[in-house]
Amino acid sequence: MTRPLRAGIIGPGFIGTVHARAVLAAGGVLTRVAASTFEQAASAAERLMIDHPAASAEELISAPDVDVVHICTPNFTHTPLAELAIRAGKHVVCEKPLATTPADARRLTAAATQARVLATVPFVYRYYPTVREARARIARGEAGPLRVLHGSYLQDWLSGNEENNWRVDPALGGTSRAFGDIGVHWCDLMEFATGHRITRLTAKLVTAAKQRRSGDGPVPVLTEDGAIVLFETDRGASGSVVLSQISLGRKNRLWFSFDGDAASYVFDQELPDSLWVGGRSENRLVARGPETLSAETQRYVLLPAGHPQGYQDCFNAFIRDSYAAICGDRPDGLPTFADGLRAAILTAAVLESAASGSWVGVPN
Repeated sequence: MTRPLRAGIIGPGFIGTVHARAVLAAGGVLTRVAASTFEQAASAAERLMIDHPAASAEELISAPDVDVVHICTPNFTHTPLAELAIRAGKHVVCEKPLATTPADARRLTAAATQARVLATVPFVYRYYPTVREARARIARGEAGPLRVLHGSYLQDWLSGNEENNWRVDPALGGTSRAFGDIGVHWCDLMEFATGHRITRLTAKLVTAAKQRRSGDGPVPVLTEDGAIVLFETDRGASGSVVLSQISLGRKNRLWFSFDGDAASYVFDQELPDSLWVGGRSENRLVARGPETLSAETQRYVLLPAGHPQGYQDCFNAFIRDSYAAICGDRPDGLPTFADGLRAAILTAAVLESAASGSWVGVPN
């Protein structure tokens, strides 16, 4: 395709704005935007310098000047909007969770494959160069066999009982909140970087706030504020992850340690420009930079060491790779609807284990 790809954004809030910036960074053109009302769409079009506000998501999807539909709306709308876009022959970038049930995620994945459209999910933490460096070193065997895979993903945006959000409501956000929202990011990152797949797990859910305020008064909380998950992998490793949206002082701390018999690799999303490499006799910090990281990682190194790269840079790289794939390239590690399906399967296993209090198998 010689002309720039033309993008439509459905849902121009925080994450929709991140998508819009990434489209421009990838060389795309923003042609349409849709919101809850036409007035909101018109305001967003002016703010984001998008050519045309759409009267509805359906109008945007059917527009002839939209090649790629970006779905940035509440979770319960992802499946119907993605289905419409796929039926219209449009490429799709759908925010996670791809769907709130494995059945819906499986149907969307099959539909995208049958329609031969590119369909991706923004597991963008894959795009930190230091994560790619850990992956490359693990793949080369520098860690030796991995034995313990552990970490956490901690936030504090729901730490007060007076705080609320549509994600708390299972009718809008799905039956899992903390795991379905942030736990799937950690698990995707673990499986991507290590090559291990979770085969069994046991989970405990934490709901600290039994009620939260709403416009109509207190409402019961029916989704978890946090989760603790133990797991085993297909390559013989054991692991754990702690997830929380109520950990004071932690804004978006995704942290992992992947421990082998020759080296350990530690990454902290709030300090992403270095990779901690642990050894028996010494530890090292490997700075992100063109002179310090492996050849496999260089595609994602944009700046010299000491010049921070962050979340928007990761998102830009993800959209760049998505658009490159539409144009015939196949960048390594591009997260597709198959990865969104994997997240839905893991979420269902966590809920099943928490309800039964037992270990459950995770189908691959």
